[in-house]
Amino acid sequence: QVQLVESGGGLVQAGGSLRLSCAASGLMFGAHGMGWFRQTPGKEREFVAAVGWSGVSTTYADSVKGRFTIARDNAKNMLYLQMDSLKPEDTAIYYCAADADPSGRRWAHEYAYWGQGTRVTVSS
Repeated sequence: QVQLVESGGGLVQAGGSLRLSCAASGLMFGAHGMGWFRQTPGKEREFVAAVGWSGVSTTYADSVKGRFTIARDNAKNMLYLQMDSLKPEDTAIYYCAADADPSGRRWAHEYAYWGQGTRVTVSS
């Protein structure tokens, strides 16, 4: 049974930082691209960042480029999202997801497995 468990969310002031973690089990972690998505009430799930199977290839949404960094540790089956210079508009529930493909893509429908999410609130 595949499990993706996010942690690290919380309340932070604008300009602050948070580091999200995602612990993966039940899948060949190193064979999957991995991604972070976020969602706010009434809106569709939004792509944030993705990383390929090796950790070398990364891609970001324009809204977070230069502020967020995605990384993975295949030895520990862990995915991370370092979020710096946070803005109130970053407030959302953040989801970790495993791509059905090794590359790590931008489209939510390409992802086979999802975590339950962790809430991030950025106050102004």
